[in-house]
Amino acid sequence: MRRRAREFLERMRLRRTVRDFAPDPVPLEVIEDAIRTAGTAPNGANHQPWHFAVVTAPEVRAEIRRRAEEEEAAFYEDRAPQEWLDALAPLGTDADKPFLEVAPVLIAIFAQSWAPDGEGGRRKNYYVTESVGIATGMLITALHLAGLATLTHTPSPMKFLNEVLDRPDNERPFLLLVVGHPAEGAEVPDISKKSLDDIASFR
Repeated sequence: MRRRAREFLERMRLRRTVRDFAPDPVPLEVIEDAIRTAGTAPNGANHQPWHFAVVTAPEVRAEIRRRAEEEEAAFYEDRAPQEWLDALAPLGTDADKPFLEVAPVLIAIFAQSWAPDGEGGRRKNYYVTESVGIATGMLITALHLAGLATLTHTPSPMKFLNEVLDRPDNERPFLLLVVGHPAEGAEVPDISKKSLDDIASFR
């Protein structure tokens, strides 16, 4: 157990978010299995309140980029407080999001507040945000272990994803996951993670 835990830790320590992707295609079977892994996540009342919309079509990725950059421009120019912009500055982010068009796969993750009950009514879902967050973490982990890089992107607001991807009103965009191989020479910020003492306590 100790060996497996340490081996997994060392593999996950290599995971880094990238913003420069290569356009090289990714086998769809890898994406499918990673989503199957996400679908095993614990969730409220086993309602599994998520939907993963996989986007590979270039014209759809281009439309998502256009709509996302509109929202991001408004965020950086008008909506974001200076404190937030200062926090983002070391990461080098701005309103330009070419990775949305360059990366071969986008996965739009939706959280379902309710689902049809099969009798013309609605079945309420429980602990939706927590459930979808856990599934998203498992998805990112599965993609990393398969040898792929990811980027979590959250343009605000994201409601345009429902329109572009034809998703129903009971689904709320949770996160847009960019998936692919890092571009040759891709660089990541020089950051560190908190120590165990900083993130955990034991009694």
